[in-house]
Amino acid sequence: MRKIHTILNYCIATVWIINGLFCKVFNFVPRHEQIVARILNNDHSRILTILIGLSEIVMALWILTGVKTKLNAILQITTIAAMNILEFILVPDLLLWGKFNSLFAFLFILLIYFNEFYLNPKTPHHNA
Repeated sequence: MRKIHTILNYCIATVWIINGLFCKVFNFVPRHEQIVARILNNDHSRILTILIGLSEIVMALWILTGVKTKLNAILQITTIAAMNILEFILVPDLLLWGKFNSLFAFLFILLIYFNEFYLNPKTPHHNA
């Protein structure tokens, strides 16, 4: 269990780094900036996209530190849910798979939840 939890932590952190660094900071996926421009502010979309990307990199680093893992998981889940609800409602045409993106977001949320609250060896399991 510990090994699976560790591997999943690295995979989850990798998703945050790819989305933050490559998609947003390096702008390899301009669609992310278009989403920010439409939702937040067209005039400052580049800097806002970079700041969002940097915060995603910080999230990845936080995951890798293993500090306050439950708070981290809850923040990840909340962030993913909020971002995807906004995108689903406001910019579904800019999403890679349109409204179907929400399914992948939900599966990622489930993975984060399962990894933290079931696989984490630090989490006490209650037998019913």
